[in-house]
Amino acid sequence: MKKKWLALGLSVLMAVSITACGSSKEEPTTAASTEAKTTTTEAESSADSTTTAATSEAADDRTTLIVGFDAEYPPYGYMDDKGDYTGFDLELAEAVCELRGWELVKTPIDWTAKDMELNSGAIDCIWNGFTMNGNNRETMYTWSVPYVDNSQVIVAGKDSGITKLEDLAGKTVGVQAASAALELLEDAEKGRKELADTFAGLQQYPDYNSAFMDLEAGAIDAIAMDIGVAKYQIENRTAGDFVQLEEVLATEQYGVGFKLGNETLRDQVNESLMELVENGTFTTLAEKYGLTDFVIYK
Repeated sequence: MKKKWLALGLSVLMAVSITACGSSKEEPTTAASTEAKTTTTEAESSADSTTTAATSEAADDRTTLIVGFDAEYPPYGYMDDKGDYTGFDLELAEAVCELRGWELVKTPIDWTAKDMELNSGAIDCIWNGFTMNGNNRETMYTWSVPYVDNSQVIVAGKDSGITKLEDLAGKTVGVQAASAALELLEDAEKGRKELADTFAGLQQYPDYNSAFMDLEAGAIDAIAMDIGVAKYQIENRTAGDFVQLEEVLATEQYGVGFKLGNETLRDQVNESLMELVENGTFTTLAEKYGLTDFVIYK
């Protein structure tokens, strides 16, 4: 109603302004002309209100949420034994969609192409253990609230003799391409490039499953990765074969990344995330995927 009266007021002011400034010749005012102007003003006001309503509806008529994720990034996103895509982030996204009446569209992506997928509109967001911090990421996306505290850690074979970061000198370290761990090890200003320069090599992989296969085979000596993913991999592979170093490379946070400027969708997801925290769904999912120690909301 306020918008309708505002539009009506503006229309009247414009009409007065045009009458006063558009011509120096005084024109007679008749009942017919006054009625015509009033009718025109009301029509313009109605059109403005319709446009405003249409804009509001356009912001709320979403029926799907297309989530881009790395299908080999357990426990956040992966394919289970039944061939279904699942994981903490995907179940969290599913719960958000249920609250909002949206259909979740799970879209596996090549992690190195995530920005292209997002900016082209092929996906609505990147939701998959996505680090918010470092390498100008804070300004490259519109972010949700952070929901996981993450650390970058080193995993090595239990008999490798690698127990601290300095033991990595002369070793070959694996890392996922386009990952926060890679960015950290290549960043000379704020990262750990000085440490990486002591490595014999920094081997990039499309996913951490491939990196672990090479670690098991002895092709590399260690892996730099997210702590939650490291925990999952260690627990779900041959017991006792791998160890995680106590020293961490860095600490960071996860968020949902939206196309820069898409604050409407960001706000909708944030609202629903907070509702999931309040109703206990967030905590239940964290417990299910062994992430209780890492999530922000408990």
